Amino acid sequence: MILLTHETRILLCITPADFRSGIDGFVALCQNTLALQPRDGSVIVFINRARTMIRALCYDGNGYWLMTKRLSKGRFTGWPSGQRALSHTSARELRIILSSTIGSSSGTAADTPRQSSVSGALACAPASTTIIRNTP
Repeated sequence: MILLTHETRILLCITPADFRSGIDGFVALCQNTLALQPRDGSVIVFINRARTMIRALCYDGNGYWLMTKRLSKGRFTGWPSGQRALSHTSARELRIILSSTIGSSSGTAADTPRQSSVSGALACAPASTTIIRNTP
């Protein structure tokens, strides 16, 4: 279980990542390209080019977690853009990004914003705490 609080350092990698990589590939990306140490307790969040998948990498003290959310249809909205490599965010803002999508991935005018559930990935806990659970 990964506990996210208002004190958790959450970093969004603005540039889309190659999702063919596994844990070692994302750790290497953090260290070599982003100059991060993924074992420092941060949660580093990536998005794919199509904006249909998000992955979060973190280290819990004895191993890495690589969590994935793939949309059945639609695209994630609210992902930051700009010239920076990384954007700091809060657990609350991450929960909003994970639950905000745009209709189908066709990109037509018929697409409308909608809210998707984040069942099992992020659950609300007391105060400003978010828990990421590994559910079967």
